[in-house]
Amino acid sequence: MASVLEVRDLHVLYRGREGEQRAALAGVSFDLGAGEILGVLGESGSGKSTLATALVRLLPANGRITRGVVLFEEKDLLQAAPEELRGIRGGRISLIFQEPSLALHPTMRAGEQVYRVLAAHGTEGKGVLREKTRQIFAMVFPEEAERIARSYPHELSGGQRQRVLIAQAVACGPSVILADEPTASLDPTTQMEMLGVFRTLREKLRVAMIFITHNPALLAGFADRVLVLYGGRVVELGPAAEVLKEPRHPYTKALFQCVPAGLERNGNGRKARLPAIAGEASVSSLPWKGCAFEPRCAERMEVCRDREPTLLGVNERHTVSCFKYEK
Repeated sequence: MASVLEVRDLHVLYRGREGEQRAALAGVSFDLGAGEILGVLGESGSGKSTLATALVRLLPANGRITRGVVLFEEKDLLQAAPEELRGIRGGRISLIFQEPSLALHPTMRAGEQVYRVLAAHGTEGKGVLREKTRQIFAMVFPEEAERIARSYPHELSGGQRQRVLIAQAVACGPSVILADEPTASLDPTTQMEMLGVFRTLREKLRVAMIFITHNPALLAGFADRVLVLYGGRVVELGPAAEVLKEPRHPYTKALFQCVPAGLERNGNGRKARLPAIAGEASVSSLPWKGCAFEPRCAERMEVCRDREPTLLGVNERHTVSCFKYEK
């Protein structure tokens, strides 16, 4: 599978209020194939959102990329001029944010918001752009396209607002979509509907996607591969069916154990308490040396405190960063 995006040794630092610097990403590397869905999995603070914004250089003012390469269409985006990036963002690479109520303009109709994305990246006349807008809404909202296009964000449900963000993202026919927790604020039924929308778009447009989530259950039967982040580091990467069925890294295993299987009750008739990973996940709690997950790991060894593991291949397509797999 040809790669549309190649990320090599990406490092990002954030500056704290007192001037201290913390690594949000530390040596992240991966490829994204044409038409592929790559699920990025991890807790809050693992570096997922930083990864999405770093790829298109939209980090907040206190963040900076210190090293790395992001190759897209044979161009390193980290070296691209500002005017080049403006043409790529939203046109060739689209970013879908987590909360549509914050991402959408509250006093602008949904159709107008998608139209303006097209106008910012196209040279066609207004009539052509309006027709493109109509076609996009018909694809994303097959049953209520006209009503949704005329509506303001506050007149739409959470799922409908999220679909408007998706319509903006696909408007210019991008090669890559970065979806940052796009279903986090939705109920389970609407989450499944959104996954169906993403599947349809992948089939119709052959767009590649980085789908960021903290919930591994959303990736089953949806993602092609899964990349697991912890402390800004890739700890596991492999085919989704393999990673989700037989996770290798202790952190990945612990994450899956925290996913509720249902509302089972214990023998006293009370709801069972959900398991949690012991310890802190914040960047400030990471050890200064050794494996980043060592303080929270139930399978830690002495070597884990002394040096940081590297990614090792458990087979041709599945890698894991853990001393358990050293030969």
